[in-house]
Amino acid sequence: MKVFIVEDELMAQANLLRVLKQNFPDMDVVGTAGSVKAAVQCLSDASVRPDIIFMDVELSDGNCFEIFRQIEIKSKVIMTTAYDSYAVKAFEVNSIDYLLKPIDITSLRRAVARCRMSGGYVDTESLARALKQNRTEYKNRFIVKFNDRIIPVNTSDIAYFYSEEKNTFLVTKDDDRYVVDFSLDVISEELNPNMFFRISRGCIVSMDAIGSITKQMGGRLKIDARPKASFEMTVSRSRVDDFLDWLEK
Repeated sequence: MKVFIVEDELMAQANLLRVLKQNFPDMDVVGTAGSVKAAVQCLSDASVRPDIIFMDVELSDGNCFEIFRQIEIKSKVIMTTAYDSYAVKAFEVNSIDYLLKPIDITSLRRAVARCRMSGGYVDTESLARALKQNRTEYKNRFIVKFNDRIIPVNTSDIAYFYSEEKNTFLVTKDDDRYVVDFSLDVISEELNPNMFFRISRGCIVSMDAIGSITKQMGGRLKIDARPKASFEMTVSRSRVDDFLDWLEK
């Protein structure tokens, strides 16, 4: 069975490759892509022809639904994402299954089994149960390095995370800033979604860090954070509705 992976986070891509190799020896990964542009280019090649495509929703140059607008996808698609808000849209493009990160091996096996079935199908009841599964344990602290020191930072003391120039930074409520070793994609999977929200590809903010919010042209929202950010902290248009819902929880 030929498999293609569309995932822009290299660590997540490597983890999926490892899990597939360990659990599905008959699968042959014929290619990977980390962007809409690269995926369109690769999947337009008739010689690739994967049986299954594992497709992350948010990519480096847009979301995966743009791929479906540009080319016809005949392969069976399994969506993978940290957000459950794309579920309905995923099935509008005939996705076989929708896996929330971090991917549970039981859910992965279920998705692959569906793909192996002739024609595939969508079990909406199983989907609903899967989307309602919530993690009960989240990361309580991050270990950061500062010069020759190793410093534990409690998650409750963190104001926000952001990425800049290929680095990921953690900013505390006391306005201390540290470089962390993980990408925002990895960090977002470890945080309690009731306390933190990923407002864009480049920033995750704590509920406690939000001072005020200003509407901007184009539908975006600007956050006045505490402590003040060194960059313009804005909620991307695609996340505004989910962000406002999160604030009201």
